[in-house]
Amino acid sequence: MTFNEYQEKALDTIISTNDDFKDTLHWVLGINGEAGEVAEKIKKIIRDQNSFITQKDKQELVKELGDVLWYLAVFAKQLGYSFDEVANSNLKKLSSRKNRGVLGGSGDNR
Repeated sequence: MTFNEYQEKALDTIISTNDDFKDTLHWVLGINGEAGEVAEKIKKIIRDQNSFITQKDKQELVKELGDVLWYLAVFAKQLGYSFDEVANSNLKKLSSRKNRGVLGGSGDNR
């Protein structure tokens, strides 16, 4: 499945308010919330399991990563971009940084 195919299937499952601002806020908060759930699971694995990730942990993390992916796909569409465009743009940016020796460091436009 391509990113665009995933995005189209994800769009079949959205519940929209038909208010662009509210929908945008929903998608952005969803991205952060689901990414936070990934971080929370990892925190507990570090704290409670001496950083050992079990197969069950991996399965639960994949579920949360899927939720992050869903919100990213829907938000990209809200912005008017295909998921393939987002992925390709990101790889182009990272390749440029690598070629210029600036993968490390800070700043969005380095």
